[in-house]
Amino acid sequence: MAKITVAETAGFCFGVRRAVDIAEKLGRDGVRACTIGPIIHNAHVVDHLKRLGVPSVNTAADVPVGSLAVIRSHGVARSVYDELDMRGIKYSDATCPYVMRIHKIVREKSEQGYQVIIVGKRSHPEVLGIAGQCEKAEIVGSEEEMSELLKNRAELATMRVCAVSQTTVGRKIWESCVKNLKKVCTNCEIFDTICLATDKRQTEAARLASMSDVMVVIGDRTSSNTQELVEICRSVCPKVIRVENADEIDLESISGAENIGITAGASTPDWIIKEVKGKMSEEIKNFEGESFEEMLLGSLKTFNNGDKVVGVITAITPSDVQVDLGAKYAGYIPYSEIGDDADAADKYKVGDEIECSVIRVNDVEGIITLSKKRLDAIKGWDDVELARQDKTTVEGTVIDVNAGGVIVSVRGLHVFVPASQTGLPRNAEMSELLKKKVQLKIKEVNRARRRIVGSIREVEFEARRAASERVWADIEVGKAYKGVVRSLTSYGAFVDIGGVDGMVHISEMSWTRIGHPSEMFKEGQEVDVFVLALDAEKKKISLGYRKEEDNPWTKFMSAYSVDDTAKVKIVKLMPFGAFAEIVPGVDGLIHISQITNTHIAKPADVLKEGDEVEAKITAVDEENKKVSLSIRALIPGEEAPAEDAEEAPADEADAVVATSGEEVDILPEESAEEAAE
Repeated sequence: MAKITVAETAGFCFGVRRAVDIAEKLGRDGVRACTIGPIIHNAHVVDHLKRLGVPSVNTAADVPVGSLAVIRSHGVARSVYDELDMRGIKYSDATCPYVMRIHKIVREKSEQGYQVIIVGKRSHPEVLGIAGQCEKAEIVGSEEEMSELLKNRAELATMRVCAVSQTTVGRKIWESCVKNLKKVCTNCEIFDTICLATDKRQTEAARLASMSDVMVVIGDRTSSNTQELVEICRSVCPKVIRVENADEIDLESISGAENIGITAGASTPDWIIKEVKGKMSEEIKNFEGESFEEMLLGSLKTFNNGDKVVGVITAITPSDVQVDLGAKYAGYIPYSEIGDDADAADKYKVGDEIECSVIRVNDVEGIITLSKKRLDAIKGWDDVELARQDKTTVEGTVIDVNAGGVIVSVRGLHVFVPASQTGLPRNAEMSELLKKKVQLKIKEVNRARRRIVGSIREVEFEARRAASERVWADIEVGKAYKGVVRSLTSYGAFVDIGGVDGMVHISEMSWTRIGHPSEMFKEGQEVDVFVLALDAEKKKISLGYRKEEDNPWTKFMSAYSVDDTAKVKIVKLMPFGAFAEIVPGVDGLIHISQITNTHIAKPADVLKEGDEVEAKITAVDEENKKVSLSIRALIPGEEAPAEDAEEAPADEADAVVATSGEEVDILPEESAEEAAE
């Protein structure tokens, strides 16, 4: 009997499966949607989506108002996004992440003035989408076309050139084009953007074809990567058959073959591959006298650990999810194998199709133990590797904490984040991150050691840097911010105003004297501050906290004028007079000659600290913020004798600095002027 071998890499690649899953979910959820162009290059899948209520339209202009547009896996030009935005059409982007990476590269390089060269099929939707991301891209499909381009555009030799490839282009074509380009261009950047899955698929197809008498390649006629597989197989196999589905298989095409290999393009769904294999097996068995039913029964023992299987959920119990695999074996997924999220099983319902990995086969009991988590982890490796290459941010949930850091579940994989990369302060408890969703960068991927290392801190740093750039772009003296106190020192507080730290000096915290910033602020407190001064070159910002409307001097000036009477409180007695508080924060000086109309040796003879008396405001020095007071001026019928006025020192002697609380020790022989200063 002929042996039929299906390539492990046959069928949907990650990007195609993701696109189809997006479209299928929209259809099953009843969302009114359509794809711009075929979602993938497979007419059967396009028809399947149409039956689900997600048809295909030709252009963005054809998307009905009120419908959700789905961007196909090959991607589209920038102009398509612009047209959708202009029309107010919402869209779901199903572009393959590998293709998105190419879009990002050519956009950035084009903006930097590079000439973009794309190696790929000129009419392929993916290539057109890439070209539509930049200005005047050149497209070549072979070594000869690259040579012709370099010959016709001699100026490329000295220009800055960026070269990328279609994700499914043949490696030989790519390498020959790059070789020619490097010979001519002295300033070129080469980006090998052939999909990892494509490389693996083509390598396996060549190996399998070399061991087969007949090689069957399954895929849509419009599929570029399927045609590439056909050409690769023909180079090493005497007979290669290309089919779109099982209806195109006949006995004559495979008769006499002992070894038959099957591979399929990235746009070929699993169910078509299974139908083709089943049809071939049936034809062979019928020809050799064995029924298809016998063949099917015999195949029931072919489940092996690690096999990828697709089944339908038949029941959900408190302990597991039961799956029908289309065989006499019963499939079970323990909740522990659903995912790291304890509530993951809640998102499934009876009748859902689910893809799993076989982890244990019990032939005696006819039971197969399955794992969704492990299969997701296998797929997750490509995701995290791509995230590492592109330096993109991924999201995960912290599921464990240990002495060295935290474990984050990302795409079913465990990513270790060292304590130094958690973004937490040095002495903070890492347990506060447990069960929280976090953003992180992938820093290291080692499949052999099954080790992935990530950094939460780097994401926070990038976010802070971006915020800092925004702040510096529009910061100006006087601008107000709502900030957060990050740290306190003996001389002030550092406040984060949205990505940038500024300092509030202790003197700018209060209009009254304080001993330490902790009297006003605490770490983590939200405060309203404003910019006092800034140095863009040194990246330094001085912030203010105390408000002018709270300035004691402002309050005093708005309430009192010269010749007004105020009730004041004696706060300090000196040999030359008494200091009295007029309003909190503003003191005035009552000179000894202005305390009474009789001669006294010292102010303490008639006053004591704490006394409340009425005094007349006799002078205000606005420039130096000093006030002179007189009790004597309020005594009826009394005028200060001329000699008393001569006893009073100059203006400075009759005043005091507005802010109270600063003690000054005055020796008897010191002048009032020296004391005031």
